[in-house]
Amino acid sequence: MNKTELVAAMADQAGLSKKDAEKALKAFTDVVAEELKKDGKVQLVGFGTFEVSKRAARTGRNPQNGQEMKIAASKAPKFKAGKALKDMIN
Repeated sequence: MNKTELVAAMADQAGLSKKDAEKALKAFTDVVAEELKKDGKVQLVGFGTFEVSKRAARTGRNPQNGQEMKIAASKAPKFKAGKALKDMIN
């Protein structure tokens, strides 16, 4: 499902116009992104949790020539599914 299909499904299920559903989706993604930027987390009970995962600096290897290289520390967004979502899928 791509963004257009998601907006159409949201509009249909919530009884909104596609324009309103797209605004709601954009607002949701913007709010989640802003919270993760601040190293916070967004927890939706029953659905899941969006949070920031911290990766430590480490040494890796260049696959082309086998030389060691340093990989800098970084942060990555992470989603952990909630119990209700897992139960719904299984």
